[in-house]
Amino acid sequence: MVFLKGKFSDMDAIDKKILMLLQENAKYNTKEIADKVGLSVSPTFERIKKLEQKKYIKKYVALLDGEKIGKSINVYCQVTLAIHSRELIDDFKTQIAKLPEIMGCFHVSGNYDFLLKIAVNDMNEYQKFIIDKLSVIKGISNVQSSFVMEEIKNDGIYNL
Repeated sequence: MVFLKGKFSDMDAIDKKILMLLQENAKYNTKEIADKVGLSVSPTFERIKKLEQKKYIKKYVALLDGEKIGKSINVYCQVTLAIHSRELIDDFKTQIAKLPEIMGCFHVSGNYDFLLKIAVNDMNEYQKFIIDKLSVIKGISNVQSSFVMEEIKNDGIYNL
């Protein structure tokens, strides 16, 4: 048994190994995974389906090279709201979810309220994003931007 988020889980070492393999390469087929975890294809397939049903696996994605697709600037944007009301927070979340430039949005504790990960083509696109999209969202009192100079690690893999 594994202790996860205050609940006991029926996930075992083989399930963890399957999850690590899928994080490494989501294109592994069931036979490749079965060979690597030492099971036959059918029980491996069932385990993967169970992990998907239990939402251990949220979705399958491809990590793209931002430079090659014209998204050469990554920005971490710290947003502070004017007040902390349920209505304002919910509205902010709704508006942010609609913006395709935002790759990630995190409600955080500390000196600001939200941390946004934004990918754009260039500084002109970022300026247009700030002026035309972010600044029109109700309730924002402060925005601070940090620009990524070099990406050292971005594999999205959880250590299990």
